[in-house]
Amino acid sequence: MQRKTKETDISLELEIYGSGKAEISTGIGFFDHMLEAFCKHALFDMKLVCKGDLHVDFHHSVEDVGIVIGQALREKIYPISGVERFGEATVVMDEAAVNCALDLSNRSFLVYESISEGKVGEFDIELANEFFQALAFNAAITLHIAKIRGRNSHHILEASFKACAVALRRALAKNARVGVPSTKGVL
Repeated sequence: MQRKTKETDISLELEIYGSGKAEISTGIGFFDHMLEAFCKHALFDMKLVCKGDLHVDFHHSVEDVGIVIGQALREKIYPISGVERFGEATVVMDEAAVNCALDLSNRSFLVYESISEGKVGEFDIELANEFFQALAFNAAITLHIAKIRGRNSHHILEASFKACAVALRRALAKNARVGVPSTKGVL
């Protein structure tokens, strides 16, 4: 996938049934680290290059990366058939615990009740919400992320990305007995 605007130029290759290999380059060190952890725990293979207007701030890059990953997921997931559909995970990192529950519903919604203020290095923590919102709305998934506990911002954010990844991996688990996982017959 490609996305080019006045603010960002993004290229993405994504395999959702991969081994967790990631080649990420956004120019935002902490965000690269989060996306690498996301791929590792979702078992997604991803090559992502984002050239953004980092001289302004990180917002456009983080949000647009969420848009592109979400669009790629939507393209690969739907029409949905033969997968579990629902996924849930609680991930702990030392004192932090974050829960993610999601539905490959073809309906976009986000509930984000994790950390939302401050910085980790140069990364504005509020951008995590922007990433997950762009991901959920462009992938057409219902996504709930909630901090259970934690003090260390790095741990809380990393647990948020990892919990989302594990929940996605579980929702995408193949199950031939399921067929279309909806009483409606379509998603």
